[in-house]
Amino acid sequence: MGKIKKPLVAIIGGGASGLVAAILAKNNGAEVIILEQMDRVGKKILATGNGRCNISNTDLDISNYFGKDPQFARAALGYFNFQRTEEFFENLGIAYKVEEEGKVFPYSEQASSVLDVLRYELERIGVEILCDSRVDKISGNANNFTLTINKDKKINADRIIIATGGKAAPNLGSNGSGYVLAKNLGHKIIEPFPALVQLKLESPFLKALKGIKFIGTVEITPENNSPENARGEILFTEYGISGPPILSLSRCASESIKTRQKVLLKISIIDTKSEKVLAEYLNNRFEKQKHKTIFFSLVGFINKKLIPVILKEAGIENIHQPVHKTTPAERERIGSILQKWEFPVIGTNSWKAAQVTAGGISTREINADTMESKLCPGIFFAGEVIDIDGACGGYNLQWAWSSGAVAGQNAAKEIK
Repeated sequence: MGKIKKPLVAIIGGGASGLVAAILAKNNGAEVIILEQMDRVGKKILATGNGRCNISNTDLDISNYFGKDPQFARAALGYFNFQRTEEFFENLGIAYKVEEEGKVFPYSEQASSVLDVLRYELERIGVEILCDSRVDKISGNANNFTLTINKDKKINADRIIIATGGKAAPNLGSNGSGYVLAKNLGHKIIEPFPALVQLKLESPFLKALKGIKFIGTVEITPENNSPENARGEILFTEYGISGPPILSLSRCASESIKTRQKVLLKISIIDTKSEKVLAEYLNNRFEKQKHKTIFFSLVGFINKKLIPVILKEAGIENIHQPVHKTTPAERERIGSILQKWEFPVIGTNSWKAAQVTAGGISTREINADTMESKLCPGIFFAGEVIDIDGACGGYNLQWAWSSGAVAGQNAAKEIK
């Protein structure tokens, strides 16, 4: 009868998925070491949810996930589901609350508290952490891997979990290094592109619009795809546009731009009135205030900084002309801009501004039930490095926790 031993699991990457993978692997009997290229683990966790850490979402329907094969995520999300995630973090000391659209946050409203309890647990159970440790190469095979660190240092491991993240927020450690390691192992990489990122627009008015914020609806229409829309707080910037609705639609825009499709953004600033009702309202407003200028007649209805831009976009050069001199066609154009203002999308902000990476290691080459490579037994993957990304609202962190838990548990299986 063969000798059974506990494996040594090396986890490359100390982000959300890597930390949970380490805890699950250690709790399942493995010896665990985390190799993190930054000077400390979990830096990206601190930036999630605007510093509040949107831990999860109560609705983990697979429709909130994307990639070449979103169904791949179903097994991990089903195993380490919301209930298990809730129990996991409550056992670590995190009380949570549920906000609008099922978003889950710690009661402390501090991402740092999530990282604090994870680091405490890692230390308590004896997980070794080596920071400033960049993995340059993986050689060997299952139960006998060698990792080359910082060009000349060698570490041996029985199993490896690659949890390096994608390319979003490279200043926090996600620089695409995991793709290089996976590619060298023979894995296919679905070309990454930014997701949950601000959009760049083409318009001569961006400097004038910078800083204007409003609640409205946006619609993205790629050249070869169906339109998508979202509603919420929207912010004009000097490069284009931002806000939660923009982030939620940015994946569609980013992917379309990557394939060189033209993308159009349509904004509805006044989205609570029908076209007919808005037209009647404007006409009545202008008639009641016919002693004012066209500019001043709109003060109190829309943001004052928006007024000159909208009037010029409507073809009214003299924004101080008496309101009674505006033609029916000009009034119609004002209403149209307030509800159907169109901008060409010319790009996205850089990887540094992106919250999430779309694309990554092809899921066809990974076992969905274990997160183990189908090409290289003993190699596992977790988190953003895989070609799975989620919508805005806690879905990406949940994928990190779930895939990390599955990878950690399975990498810890005894060697026979």
